[in-house]
Amino acid sequence: MKQIKIVVMLCFLATFNIACKQNDTDETNKTVKSEVKKDTNGFSYEIVNNDPTGLRLYTLENGLQVYLSQNTDEPKIQTYIAVRAGSNYDPSNSTGLAHYLEHMLFKGTDEIGTLDWEKEKEYIKQISDLYEAHRAETDEAKKLEIYQKIDEVSLEASNYSVANEYDKMVSGMGASGTNAHTWFEETVYKNKIPANELNKWLTLESDRFSKLVLRLFHTELEAVFEEFNRTQDDDGRKVYTALLDGLFPKHPYGQQQTIGVSDHLKNPSLVDINNYFNTYYVPNNMAMVLVGDLDFDKTIQEVNNTFGKLEKKEVTHLVLPTEEPITASKVREVFGPTSENIAIGYRSNGVNTEDEKFVTLANMVLSNGQAGLIDLDLNQKQLVQRAGSYTMFLNDYGLQQFYGSPKEGQSLDEVKDLIFAQIDKVKKGEFDEWLLEATINDLKLSQTKQYESSTALASAYFNAFIHHEKWSEKVQFLDELRAITKQELVDFANRFYQDNYVVVYKRKGEDSNVVKVENPGITPVNLNRDKSSDYLNHFQDIEAEALQPKFVDYKSAIKETALDNGVKVSFIENETNDLFNLNIIFDMGTDNDKKLGLAVGFLEYIGTDTMSAEDIKKEFYKLGVNYYVSAGSDVSYIGLSGLKENLPKGLELLENLLTHAKSDPEAYASYVDKILKGRQNGKTQKRNILWNGLVNYGQYGENSRLRNILKASELKSQDPQELVDIVKGIKDYKQRIFYYGKDLDQAVAALNKDHKLNSPLKDYPEATSYIEKDTGGNVYFVDYDMVQSEMVFLAKGKPFDAENLAAAGLFNAYFGSGLSSIVFQEIRESKSLAYSAFSNYDTANRKEESNYVKAYIGTQANKMEQAVDAMMTLMSDMPEAEEQFEAAKDAALKKISAQRITKASIFWSYENLKKLGIENDNREAMYNTIKNMEMSDLRDFFNNNIKGENYNIMVIGNKKDIDFKALSKLGEIKEMDVDYLFNYDTTADVKM
Repeated sequence: MKQIKIVVMLCFLATFNIACKQNDTDETNKTVKSEVKKDTNGFSYEIVNNDPTGLRLYTLENGLQVYLSQNTDEPKIQTYIAVRAGSNYDPSNSTGLAHYLEHMLFKGTDEIGTLDWEKEKEYIKQISDLYEAHRAETDEAKKLEIYQKIDEVSLEASNYSVANEYDKMVSGMGASGTNAHTWFEETVYKNKIPANELNKWLTLESDRFSKLVLRLFHTELEAVFEEFNRTQDDDGRKVYTALLDGLFPKHPYGQQQTIGVSDHLKNPSLVDINNYFNTYYVPNNMAMVLVGDLDFDKTIQEVNNTFGKLEKKEVTHLVLPTEEPITASKVREVFGPTSENIAIGYRSNGVNTEDEKFVTLANMVLSNGQAGLIDLDLNQKQLVQRAGSYTMFLNDYGLQQFYGSPKEGQSLDEVKDLIFAQIDKVKKGEFDEWLLEATINDLKLSQTKQYESSTALASAYFNAFIHHEKWSEKVQFLDELRAITKQELVDFANRFYQDNYVVVYKRKGEDSNVVKVENPGITPVNLNRDKSSDYLNHFQDIEAEALQPKFVDYKSAIKETALDNGVKVSFIENETNDLFNLNIIFDMGTDNDKKLGLAVGFLEYIGTDTMSAEDIKKEFYKLGVNYYVSAGSDVSYIGLSGLKENLPKGLELLENLLTHAKSDPEAYASYVDKILKGRQNGKTQKRNILWNGLVNYGQYGENSRLRNILKASELKSQDPQELVDIVKGIKDYKQRIFYYGKDLDQAVAALNKDHKLNSPLKDYPEATSYIEKDTGGNVYFVDYDMVQSEMVFLAKGKPFDAENLAAAGLFNAYFGSGLSSIVFQEIRESKSLAYSAFSNYDTANRKEESNYVKAYIGTQANKMEQAVDAMMTLMSDMPEAEEQFEAAKDAALKKISAQRITKASIFWSYENLKKLGIENDNREAMYNTIKNMEMSDLRDFFNNNIKGENYNIMVIGNKKDIDFKALSKLGEIKEMDVDYLFNYDTTADVKM
């Protein structure tokens, strides 16, 4: 339901650029062709030969495009409904409109979510008229009067509405991931549903998209304000916005943020929103994507029976401004509390152009995460704190963005110059020929991994639709990259990388552009959670064929063998592709040896007697194999993954590194500087402060893993050779191996050959224990320059008990998580006190640990007291709604019925269960327990585990905005120093 965060979207696009469309070439068209066929119902569909995804692309008579693909790993279907319209089409005086509309599509129709439409619609018409008057009025006092009238009429209207009926119905099917996002050219609606519920889902969705009702509008509008505030607290988003503004001075990419501007948010037009829906939400401007356990012929018939009834309308897309060439560099500055960094952007042409091909390849040569020029010359050599690049291609234009964070004492301009030096290497052709082929193989490897996931594949399909891309051209894209010569890429780089960039300096400091949003004082609306529409009642009577749960017999699903030296090897065959994953597991970690994490991190920057660290990275990249050595608190891994045929060579290379690693004092000094600078950067991140620093302190006090660190002076005094010896010595400890892949014999043979061990293997050192402290009566506060305030409520509960898992899961679904949960409805839907609010009963990860009650609120500081009161009321007296309980119960059972633990997840889920003292698939016991539960059982669980708990409350916000008098009612306020929370030595950590 929320607008997708820009950073998430950028990572997503960077991932899926591997499969973007390109122009035809005679050569590739000989091998990749589209073909039209007909199914048994007579529906025509398009397929692509040599398509690893098996797509069938249908187009209904009304223009709706339907992307279907099978994935039978689990009896679920990933669904997307994509609309080719986003914030680019917002009227210039109504920015944020497409995003409003996305939110309102969850509010129901003239049948869904209404108790009496004939009465309700009169109030909604009044509200619409009042908003038009409010928008036109210039006198602030009169605007306030109109808004108060809107609030009054909205309360009356809520007597005839039911909040979140849509979510009740989809969650009642067992759906997960119910959400939506809005972006420049798209609005996309998401659900992952059990396969047997497809026809019910299609019925509901076709009705949802046939009629828009702007119900409960003013409370949702306030939620959007809260979302707007969150963007103002996101420095990364500010950098991105400034970069787009410089690259696109005319186009909506740079001039219209999806969230909208404050003045437009304050003055919405329901008329404009309805017009937008009627113009763009039509079948010939939409696509449906279904990937999962489906029957092609039956599915398209059901889609046609439902969505085929939607009326086709002529759609005229806006003609958007054309940008002039950038002939000189542009500079922007952004201020905020987080650490400094720099962004450099180059504008390119968009999808379906030659630029997309060449920029994609150039970007991989520069930054592929392992052996690119920036990876090796800057990150590997620790010349900067961090640097990289990514690409983004949209319909009209694209961009390549470089980013960099400075080391301590390094200026942003120095980072910029280092990045430009790497770009110059591409322009001069100063990179190895093999890198081109290796990057394409790397893209192919990533694509293979991603296409295993129904969600990732479905995302690739909807992106193809939004960007008008033929799937045949996406399939052949990597072949087109492979045809590019080094000289062609060099020639392109010299044309593309000129003095035509935008640079954004992110500096620490106060942001003078922050917009303060007042609390409008909304009267809580009626939720009517104990009532339901006629539509919902009829909908629940529709029966789907029952889906039977399947549980895992771990003992038979996980095969076992042993190496010649007796080390146990657990094995699950990869039946999907030729990729492997090999893990050597040590049941010890930093709790056993505080230096272990430091040592394995140092391995990243050192080589051997015969190979440099850079050479090792190159060799792994050539093989299409990744390695890692990691240390958690209680378990450590030596891991290897990639192409099965290269497992023996990859293992040989890794074992050579582990055996012959060579200390490098100069690299270690840089490594320490990097750690210390990372600490300084980390303590400027509010999420890190809240969820790591404050929550750990609230749970453990001074004696926590977070605070038990090596101080700066200790880091600097370490002998690098001792750390290398720790890495080399890890193989001397007891261990076990998990292999997921094909050809177990090959893997065992490679391990017997190269994984040489000393005998006998050592027992693990004794682990440090951390004692959970009792909670209650404390308010821990950190001052932070932000618009919103955020708080976490934390209460230590009872010790872990497997018997409570079923009740805990059902309680969380009913009470604390999801759009139709009690907490979300009360705090956001009814009272508009927060954009994000949830509560959950956190069961322990280990049998010897305690469970915890947690709750979270992110809200404006001027709403904090009301929000806290609302949350604490709920945590003291659980509202009971029988219908909502039954819906949560059905949802829980259907989710278990549709869940399949497969592939490597079988092993890792078993690992987690064993930590809880459980040796079998406990979902079977949970299923049987939930099936027989009644509201009285949930009430008992609440009274025994939630009610009356004593909370520590962690708060982060701007000191000058916080109402400390209100906070003091919750406990003794203690303002915490961030360095103290993390146990940093400020003098030594800063001065290096």
